[in-house]
Amino acid sequence: MRSSEVAAAAGVNLQTLRYYERRGLLDEPSRTLGGHRMYGPEAVTTLRTIKAAQRLGFTLAEVSDLLDATRHRHRHGEGADLQTRARQKLTDVEAKLADLTIIAETLRAAIAAGCEDLETCAGNPTCPIPFP
Repeated sequence: MRSSEVAAAAGVNLQTLRYYERRGLLDEPSRTLGGHRMYGPEAVTTLRTIKAAQRLGFTLAEVSDLLDATRHRHRHGEGADLQTRARQKLTDVEAKLADLTIIAETLRAAIAAGCEDLETCAGNPTCPIPFP
């Protein structure tokens, strides 16, 4: 498959495809005599996997590690440790949710208290916004 076909099939643009290739997330494709990149069908699967992992909150560095571990496992029969990494990511996401819940509650309290500007609110001891 040509670059444009792979990108379209995976739902990414060509710049993303090239970027992932430069970062080593995708294996370097073979080339035609004319120099055009030719990808196998596994490239679409890899691209979809990368995008799915990103939607779950994994960074590209983490995705790279997961892909490397998967490739290593396929070569050597070892586990990719996705369960451990997914548990850690879930812990991170739950911590962020807890932080966002506190922020939302504080903003609701500031709205309910009628805070009009930060300076006035900072001088009011009953202001719910946590000023240091």
